[in-house]
Amino acid sequence: MNRRNIEANPLLDQFSSYLSKIDEYLARELDLYSWSEFYTPLRYASEGGKRIRPLILILSAETISSNKRLTTEATEDMFLASCAIELLHTESVIHDDIIDKEDYRRGKPSFHVKYGYNSSILTADFVLGIILNIITKLNNAKISAELSKAATKMSEGEMMEIKLTKDLILKDDDYIKVVENKTASLFEAASKIGSLLGEGTEEEISAMGNFGHLLGIAYQIHDDIMDWNNEDRLFNILVRNNKESVEFIDRMENLYMSYSSKAKNELKKISDSASKKHLEHLTDLNFLQF
Repeated sequence: MNRRNIEANPLLDQFSSYLSKIDEYLARELDLYSWSEFYTPLRYASEGGKRIRPLILILSAETISSNKRLTTEATEDMFLASCAIELLHTESVIHDDIIDKEDYRRGKPSFHVKYGYNSSILTADFVLGIILNIITKLNNAKISAELSKAATKMSEGEMMEIKLTKDLILKDDDYIKVVENKTASLFEAASKIGSLLGEGTEEEISAMGNFGHLLGIAYQIHDDIMDWNNEDRLFNILVRNNKESVEFIDRMENLYMSYSSKAKNELKKISDSASKKHLEHLTDLNFLQF
């Protein structure tokens, strides 16, 4: 079975309290729509997943605010924003699985397999409506701008990938450009939004944004290396173009480790704290192999 389809979350052991709280807030937001035809499909779509993006947001907020206690309102906003980040990821997964013709996700049938293509498109649209509602609660123009920027970049990355899969001469740089838009943009948004909620300085917000961006690239390369033999995706084209050579896989492993190291270096610009150590631990992607 494809590793992607094994229902397991390696983050649970270390971050169970954070993940439980994220799930609690996410359920609360979805329950606001219990009246809707979309409610049951929404619960299905949001089940499972590592929750690494909302976790990064929360840890970033705690890291930046380590010398001062977050107010009750700031803590509420932190978890609300984490829901927006996770829902934006959920919406992208629904679309991505249709485009990539993925039949399984998180140990169960993909959303479009269970509910059909029309319902999938409409549910993804409905998720965007939920995100907009969360944005109005946050009432923060900078956070809104980060979410908007991430959403547009993710769509841009998906469109780039569709076009590049038809290109017989695919370069490593083309692949990285897609990853920067499609994956790293949301990691960056999570880090920056957390930093904004932690009331970071411009320098701190910039460093945390760089951290998220670099970690997002490392995360996707690592994920693609783990799955390449099971996926007909952009990375697989690169593998085939390189004749499935061990040298190419080694090169890509070195590349993801380089991005991971650069992400960790960005954290050196931030004051030490327990939450910062958690973020540093996330740069060790080997423990995310499930």
